[in-house]
Amino acid sequence: MFGIFKNLFGSTDNSALIEAIKEGAFLVDVRSSAEFSSGSVKGATNIPLDKITTNLSKFKSKKNIIVFCRSGGRSTQAKNILAQNGFKNVINGGTWHNVNEAIK
Repeated sequence: MFGIFKNLFGSTDNSALIEAIKEGAFLVDVRSSAEFSSGSVKGATNIPLDKITTNLSKFKSKKNIIVFCRSGGRSTQAKNILAQNGFKNVINGGTWHNVNEAIK
């Protein structure tokens, strides 16, 4: 079962995530604004998944982008949308708790 999640959401090795955070990555919480207001990662920007394509300009000129959500599903979709629009510097951080732990 774990292998399925590993294939869907990537390895649990957070070294790339931690390195990107140290380098000042653009942290994007793709959950709804209501979910975001109930708690998120310090310094994160809220761009809900359904608003990603209309906010592509906010991603331009960012060295590293980390997208995350509640379970990893929406962040996977967000990473795919960004990749389809030419962004190669996107990391799927999975859950916001995972990204929060990587910051510590």
